[in-house]
Amino acid sequence: MTDARPPLWRRTPAELTGRFRAEKRASLLQAGKALAAMLIAWPICLLVFPDQLPIFGAIAALLVVQQDNVDQSLSRGLERVVGVLLGVTVALIAGEILGQHSWLFVAALTLAIALGWLLRMTPSASNQVAISALLVIALGGLDLHYGVERLVETLIGALIGFGLNALVAAPVRTLPVHEAIAKLTEDAAAALRRLADALDEPRDDEWLEEMYERARALQEDRSGVHALLRQARESLRLNPRSRRYREGLAADDELFQRLQPIVTQVIGMSRAVYDLYESDLVADPSVVGMVEEIRRAAHDLELLVGPGEPTGDHVEPPLLTSPYTIPRPHPDHWVLIGSLMEDLRRVRGRITGELDL
Repeated sequence: MTDARPPLWRRTPAELTGRFRAEKRASLLQAGKALAAMLIAWPICLLVFPDQLPIFGAIAALLVVQQDNVDQSLSRGLERVVGVLLGVTVALIAGEILGQHSWLFVAALTLAIALGWLLRMTPSASNQVAISALLVIALGGLDLHYGVERLVETLIGALIGFGLNALVAAPVRTLPVHEAIAKLTEDAAAALRRLADALDEPRDDEWLEEMYERARALQEDRSGVHALLRQARESLRLNPRSRRYREGLAADDELFQRLQPIVTQVIGMSRAVYDLYESDLVADPSVVGMVEEIRRAAHDLELLVGPGEPTGDHVEPPLLTSPYTIPRPHPDHWVLIGSLMEDLRRVRGRITGELDL
């Protein structure tokens, strides 16, 4: 497979900068917290170790406070402290064995990478071991006292970063979950309406292919909600503000568990229509009645994420009636009709809550 992207010298500035620019700018609050963490860590570390610039402490505070949630701040803080501890150890061992030679840096780097691999550390943690070993050798030589001080300094900076991220507007990632679930619900309802349109009047192959592709896109949207839910749960761990958000996230999670099998059924129904469609389906009396029920299901599916548009003093009610039945399917279309009927029964049961999650 060839790379379709143009060579570097033909790419636009936007294409080049897109490799290191985020889709959206980080919040000003988070940037302020990062600056505050370093400004707090610097004088505190200087008070404890006045003879050395607190580079390790400031870096630890910066890296820890910049995480998306408090749980990740704790993980990054532990990673930083462990990395410095192992890095100091590697530097001292390499120096003790090899002495002050010009290639000590290479030996320490090799030992640090090997140690990270043996311990199955993450790439960032393994890199931290190597960087810490090199910094200790470069700045403090092979002094054990210097290495211990840098470890304590790192711990101080990590604690400051963690505390600041937890106590000052700790990040919460629950709102994107609700928005994504609402969009997934609307898209699934739209897919049901397209199914009804396919059975309401004859459609050509191009129209059917587009219908199916748009239904398949629901799978990617569902995966996106999974990722957002994971981020939201992580953002509430160790978060002092978690209590006020947990109930709403639990409700969104419950709704998503109901929605997931509906998405599966909608994709399956779209695939069945795409594979088995014939133009004379629209004249089948069984299909005519099914069209109305599919549209009712789409309407009521949208009501799962909201009460609908108020009309006067009343809220728009659900439209689903009793389960739709067909006494005898058409002999030429019974496979498609039977498949759609079973999937529609399951969709209806998930919407009404008659089927267990």
